[in-house]
Amino acid sequence: MDASVKPDKLRELTSEELAGKIKEYKTELFNLRFQNAVGHLKNVSRIREVRKTIARLLTIASEKAVTEKEANNAE
Repeated sequence: MDASVKPDKLRELTSEELAGKIKEYKTELFNLRFQNAVGHLKNVSRIREVRKTIARLLTIASEKAVTEKEANNAE
């Protein structure tokens, strides 16, 4: 998984796809933290990259939810 995913590409995803990506990255973050605790992690900065990617995904998911809610209210 690539942590430097562009927000433009993420905005093209559906809500379900975003939820799947969030789950994938949270699983990766868990594994990275576990490797770090055991002492097997060589690239510690990857934890920060994955955390930021999760935040980016959650922000875009929130934006989509607000947009969908506004669209439903407008109808």
